Amino acid sequence: MGHKKIWLSTPHMGGNEQKYINKAFEENWIAPLGPNVVGFEKDLENYLGEGVKVAALSSGTAALHLALIMLGVQRGDEVICQSLTFAASANPIVYLGATPIFVDSEEETLNMSPYFLEKAIRDRIKKGKKPKAIIGVHLYGMPYKVDEIHSIAKKYEIPVIEDSAEALGSSYKNQKCGTFGDLSILSFNGNKIITTSGGGALVTKDAGKKEKAIFLATQARDQAPHYQHSEIGYNYRLSNVCAGIGRGQMEVLDDHVQKRRNINDFYKGLFKDQTGVKVYSEPKNTYFCNHWLTVITIKGNANPKLNRERLRLFLEIEDIESRPLWKPMHLQPVFQDAPFYGESIAENAFTTGLCLPSGSNLEQEEMQRIGDAINGFLKEV
Repeated sequence: MGHKKIWLSTPHMGGNEQKYINKAFEENWIAPLGPNVVGFEKDLENYLGEGVKVAALSSGTAALHLALIMLGVQRGDEVICQSLTFAASANPIVYLGATPIFVDSEEETLNMSPYFLEKAIRDRIKKGKKPKAIIGVHLYGMPYKVDEIHSIAKKYEIPVIEDSAEALGSSYKNQKCGTFGDLSILSFNGNKIITTSGGGALVTKDAGKKEKAIFLATQARDQAPHYQHSEIGYNYRLSNVCAGIGRGQMEVLDDHVQKRRNINDFYKGLFKDQTGVKVYSEPKNTYFCNHWLTVITIKGNANPKLNRERLRLFLEIEDIESRPLWKPMHLQPVFQDAPFYGESIAENAFTTGLCLPSGSNLEQEEMQRIGDAINGFLKEV
């Protein structure tokens, strides 16, 4: 085709990242500690507000793992998890020998259904297994139903781990995502709103819990002149060099969010007259979504040629990456024996849904190519 491939979401540098990296080299802070780590944590704490404390870690998955440990999850326990999510939301449950209990989505945000959440809790308690935690996910940056989910969690006295890996910059009722959970996690993987190459963070409102997370993330070394360990630790701390990238990225975070929101508006305009295509956006003005990825579903249309897979393949020929929504965890071979509570909302979203290119560094020419390709497809069908 001669075209440069358009990717779903790629790293987008702001320009000052190199300054922080160079400083790390100049001062020889090439380690999982140092001024950039401290500075990055402070930047995140200031951005999120609500008095939070942040521990910078090597990945969002590491943050989830530590969050579960800090909530006392052990072998034989059960943890409720949203089914429509990336595998990293569920895998740490299994690391600890616990069992994931998957819950279906609701239609408005595609996040965890409050109805099926409560149904799952009641049934597990009836079976003699009260869940140890709930992992709620802000899918593709869209806040979950915070009031409903946390009200149910409070009713049954079950802590919530807020998986905000995809939702930095999103908010609900003007409060930033990443500040609602008993513990919350962030991700800075290469495809996220901001990146540290790889990286993540654990967020808490308890300074003691931040220190505990850092202790566990640095091999749980006791205070002693020699190496002594009374607990199992992990090598989960973020590198000072990678944290330097994060410091530069924090300077452009709001700009990246606005650009992705503009891209979502672009897609809404593109499909506004197309029957059967829904572009997901905020259900109410209390929601503010970073639109990390723009999600569409194609369903309820009499034309069989207008479907998710045909559009995906058409865009692939045009060197434009798109991707089906996450395959629900309860449909994954590795979790085939895990309990599931719900109907078919997550499954239908997977079979009809598509993520479209949403990177904040998409150029106008690339947007034009995407628009031309989608309009060409719609004319063909």
